[in-house]
Amino acid sequence: MSRPHQPLPGIEQPPAQQEPPLSATRPPAVHPVDEHRPLGRILLFGIQHVLVMAATPISAIFLMSATLRLDAHLTVNLLSAAFVLSGVGSLIQSLGPWKFGPRLPFVMLPGGAPLVLFLAIAGQHGLPTACGAVILTALFTFLVLPLFSRLLAFFPGLVIGTMIVIVGVNLVKVGAVLVTGRPGEPGFAQPSNLLLGVATIGFTVAFYLLFSGVVRQLAVMLGLLAGTALAAVLGRVHLGDAGEGGLIGLPHLMPFGTPRFDLLAALPLMLYSLASMAEATGQTVINAQAVGKEIDRRVDVPKTVRGDALTSLFGGFFGLPLMVTSGENIGIVRVTGVRSRFVTATAGVALIVIGFLAPVTRAISVIPSAVVGGTAMVVFAVITVLGVQMLGRSDLDRHTSTFVVAVALALGLLPILVPGVYGGFPPNVRILLESGVAVGAFVAAVLNVLFHHVRPGVVARLSPAPARAESDR
Repeated sequence: MSRPHQPLPGIEQPPAQQEPPLSATRPPAVHPVDEHRPLGRILLFGIQHVLVMAATPISAIFLMSATLRLDAHLTVNLLSAAFVLSGVGSLIQSLGPWKFGPRLPFVMLPGGAPLVLFLAIAGQHGLPTACGAVILTALFTFLVLPLFSRLLAFFPGLVIGTMIVIVGVNLVKVGAVLVTGRPGEPGFAQPSNLLLGVATIGFTVAFYLLFSGVVRQLAVMLGLLAGTALAAVLGRVHLGDAGEGGLIGLPHLMPFGTPRFDLLAALPLMLYSLASMAEATGQTVINAQAVGKEIDRRVDVPKTVRGDALTSLFGGFFGLPLMVTSGENIGIVRVTGVRSRFVTATAGVALIVIGFLAPVTRAISVIPSAVVGGTAMVVFAVITVLGVQMLGRSDLDRHTSTFVVAVALALGLLPILVPGVYGGFPPNVRILLESGVAVGAFVAAVLNVLFHHVRPGVVARLSPAPARAESDR
């Protein structure tokens, strides 16, 4: 019988062969942002994003049509272009080809403030000049982006958190106006509209409270659909118009003719683009925090801005205002917990399909604004909470930090809470002052530098150590 091999005493034996640890043979874990989910779920979650944000391009184009008195054919063409470009922009931001897009779950929409500026330029100089202004602003963004990237050090969490709170409050107001209408207009604050808005919020809460799993993650979409069903029961949904017209709606290149380029006319939009870049900074950071992904702001924020600029460049040739990353989907991501960027990429594909299918576009457009507003208020309020959470991690126990945030909020919220407060200022100055996000970000950044960088250095030279420590509080 053979005996097992015994090592000889005093002789060093070669190391035994060991199985590699399981962790070494397993592939690295995929971050939830890059996670591929089952196709059925991705489609559902993507459609949820589309339903929540579809009212924005619809209302933007309808506002353009009403203000500029465009005919029905041109309105349908612009609506098709808005959906297609929103989808293209969402794909760019979510998939991140080359140096465009941060590869985060973003969607893109025609902007609110840029739309107002677009209409003002169109009213004064004509629609071809307004389209040329969008194209010039997109090119201007590419030119100034390298300088802006160097300024990102002046936007720490204290500044960005303040900016996100202002963005959230402004968006909640936008959602509320969809429910109530504008003060002074016929039908303002009709009880039936308030009922629909509050009921939609109630349905969303009920789905989130009573269910779990996929149903809970779809609470926003299900609340929107339940609100629409209630509106149909109350006779507030008119489906007759949804079946009129052809099957395919293709956006037309240069619907207002060849763009005209006027630097002076484009100046207000170029000035606003600086505020838009600051807002894109905050949205990129808060989006990354919402999905739990570490980013390099110097690298990823410029990718977001490039995605905005590229989509806006295309949009200008299709008669659209500046396209911007939307904060709406950040709230949806936080509420549902679904962090995959492929969900918003799927939403981008759905938006492109909707842009080509005219009946689908018309069907979405019949959802009452009060229902959309109720959904939007919940989603936008989540963004405000995210800003508050960011501020909570910014050492607000320091009296100077509290003071910086207080002053920035006061000045940033002023034009939001009191519309028209800067009506007596020159137009170009008014454009910047009426952007609460730009004002709040600028004030917070300047005060942060003064209190946390300039003042400590001055105090260090003039005061003994105990006084210095007390003054920094």
